Parts: sequence; structure tokens; C-alpha cells
Amino acid sequence: MIFLKKLMQTVQWFADLLNSTKRSGGSFGSSSVEKGDRDGLHGVFSWSAAMSLSSTPPILSVRPSRALVDEAFEVLVENLPPVSPFTLRSLHHSEDGDDWEAYGRYVSDHSGRVSVSEDLSFGGTYSGMEPLGLIWSLRPVPGSRTGLRLRKKDVTTPMLITISLYNGHEDFRDNSPLVSMVTERWYMGPGIQRIEITDGELRGGLFIPPGPGPFPGILDLWGGGGGLLEYRSALLASRGYVCLALEYFKTGQMKSTDMSFEYFENAYHVLKDHPQVIPDRVGIISLCLGTIVTLGLVAESTEIKPCCVVCISNIISKSPGKTLSGFHRSIPSEFNKIRVDENNHQIWRDVGLALLQEPSMKVDVAKINCPLLLVNGCDDQNWCAVETADDISKTMNAAGKGHLLTRLDYPETGHLIEPPFSPHCPAGNFIMYSSNQKVLQRYGGKTKPHSDAQDDSWRKILSFLRHHLYCSQKAMM
Repeated sequence: MIFLKKLMQTVQWFADLLNSTKRSGGSFGSSSVEKGDRDGLHGVFSWSAAMSLSSTPPILSVRPSRALVDEAFEVLVENLPPVSPFTLRSLHHSEDGDDWEAYGRYVSDHSGRVSVSEDLSFGGTYSGMEPLGLIWSLRPVPGSRTGLRLRKKDVTTPMLITISLYNGHEDFRDNSPLVSMVTERWYMGPGIQRIEITDGELRGGLFIPPGPGPFPGILDLWGGGGGLLEYRSALLASRGYVCLALEYFKTGQMKSTDMSFEYFENAYHVLKDHPQVIPDRVGIISLCLGTIVTLGLVAESTEIKPCCVVCISNIISKSPGKTLSGFHRSIPSEFNKIRVDENNHQIWRDVGLALLQEPSMKVDVAKINCPLLLVNGCDDQNWCAVETADDISKTMNAAGKGHLLTRLDYPETGHLIEPPFSPHCPAGNFIMYSSNQKVLQRYGGKTKPHSDAQDDSWRKILSFLRHHLYCSQKAMM
């Protein structure tokens, strides 16, 4: 209803402007509304004509200008000529040296204001009323390298995003902005302590919230891309958890890893035994390959008993033997199931479906005795996450443990479900562990519903963790 109301207001502004112009016998300068441009809005006012109506420069504000990445902000422009076309653009220069942008095309209201939180975007990288469209619709600028994924490496520094205002709705990249300002987006909140973990063979980053503590703890496991990824852990610490981001193989070196499951048990104990952690309030969060470790440990390990587990884009296949390398040695037998789309992106869904038909390759989830949250994208092209969740549900229900399972399934959502407002990555670079060849993997999803899923799932993940790690008695069998 709000969207329709704003749309009708905009239509009425143009109608009023047309009527007043006809009554005065005037025109809209160099372009008429009937001619327009490709956006149907350029030419309503030329900038020189508009400036004659406003003697003060535009004022751009972003509130708050410094915030956590999962927090909303408001972008407001004032002192504009009324009912005039403008473009708002966000620009971020990543730590990998790539530029990412998002932009929306707006029309100022009768008072000469544009509010991204209240007004409609008439095109760009997003459309409609999207308060955070300048963040979640970020994408590589034209001409960038293929397969990029935006991930923060140094979480002790903010993501710097420049918000700029441009005149009109034409291509803005060769023009100077009318006004700009820089906003900071942080994963690591004020007072968070980061400790590098080098305990024996363990490699990771430990994040501790400010305050006297102790706090619940979370072990954070990422997927097959490898390397140490700390941004989710930093954000969870900002929400009140001691979080250990664990690295278990270097980027592109999965083939050489021979990581035993004892490594992950040791990491769990390091976290649990930390003086700032409540020892019986520890959970695990994982994505993709990390869910193999998580489900295997929760079902089979006698060493660890987490309070709760979150698995994103889950894989139920187990790793034969006592090391993680057993999994990637078993997959090549199903590589003939990999499909390639029209963009030469590899689709791995059918590999997962084939493994799902092999009972000997599946973790016995009937042994799981703690609350489990599964987060799945229904358009996951990298793995059969929804079908895997169906299998887990069937097995746990048959074992009388269905009450421990919670599922979140999101339509038109891909594989990489990240913290809210993270740019959607429909396809990304991946190093094949069988050949060390770099390929493009298709992850799936559509930008708008995928972004909505990231926002919704994050809120529900935080609620799930709060319930089981802060509020309730341990829901163990």
C-alpha cells in the first residue's frame, strides 16, 4: 500500500506539472515528456533550469554514517529543485582492488527532497522503495573481472562506501557528482577484541565482545573456498558471542589437506575452555563444506556436545575415514554429473543428488541430539540443499527427533547465503581440488529475493542462537 501511495503521488506530481505548463504555454526545455529519454524521465527539468529554482547546493546526509553491516541507514538529499530527476550511486573499492557500485534513479518531491527510505527508485540496480538498495544491489562496475565475490578480509577496518548524487537519469560515470559523502560499514563493533589463534596446529581468529562476560561461544566454519574468513564471526561477536573463525585449509589447497576431525574437536575445546566463554553454551555455525564437518561431529563425536547448530546450504555426505580429505577423494567419481550452462558456469547440483542416493555416503543424522537450524536456497545450483534438508527431515522425524529441527527454505535464493545486505554472488571463481584449475561455479539465486533471504535468515539465525545459547535450558535428548 505504501508503494502504491508513493507511486500515485509521483504520477500526480507529473500531472500537475504538465497541467501548469500547458496553462502557461511553456515547455520542458530541450526535451518534452512525450519524447523523454530511455528512462522516460530525463528532460522534465534541465539542470540549468532547475538551478534557477534553487539558490543553495544540495545537502546529502547518511544516518548513521557509521554502523554495523546488518544495520539499516537512511539516505536523504535536500535543497533540490522540485520534481526533478536525479541518480544516487554507491561506490566501494574492495580490498581485492575491484570497484563495486549500485545506483537508483529518483525524482525529487515538491519540497525538493529525495529519501531513499521513502521514495521509489525508477530503475538502476534496484527498483521500487528499497531503503538499503544502495548496499545489497552492489555489483562489479562494467568491465570488471568475472566471478567476483565481495568479502571483507580485514575486519578491523570498515567497508568505505561513497554515496554520490548525480543530475538526471543518463549515464553518470563520466560526470562529476553534485555532492558526495563516505559512510562506514563495520563487521566488528566497538570494543570487540580480536585474538589470532596459533594454538598448536590451530589457525583462526577469536572475537570477544566487550564487557565482563562470560558469553556463549560459537565455532564458525566456512566452505570449500578455503582461507580464513572472519567477517561473520566479527559480526556475531558484535551481537554478544565469543566466536572462533577457524581456517582448516588454505585457499585452493583442499586437495592437499589431510585435516583430521580431531582438529575441529580441538578447536571446539579451545573455544569452550576460554575463560570468557560459558562452557555449556557453545554452538556451531557453518556453510557448505563446513556443514560436512558440523553434521559429522554432532552425529558421531563423543568429544563435543554443542547446544545448537546452524547449517547453511547443507551437505549431508560424510567423509570416509577420519579426515576431511576423504570427502574430496570420493567426489571425483561423480564429476560426470557436473553440468555447464550457457555462460560456461559449472552446476554441481546433480553431483550432490547422486551422492544423496548412496546411504553409505550419508551422515547418520538420527544420532543428532541438539537443536538444528537448516537454511536453504531453493535455487541453489551448487548443491542440492533443499533435497538434502528433505532427507535430514525424513531421517530425524523417523528417529523421533523432528522437534529438534527447524528449516528455512527461501525461493529464488542461491547457495551463498551470507550476512544481510551482502552483495549477491550468482557465480564465482573456484579452484578445482582435483586439478587446481580455476572454474566459474554457478551459485544461483536472483538478486532481490536472495538479498531478502539473507536479511530474513540472519534475523532468524540470531533469534535461534539467542534462544538456545542465552535464554533456554539446553534442549538435549
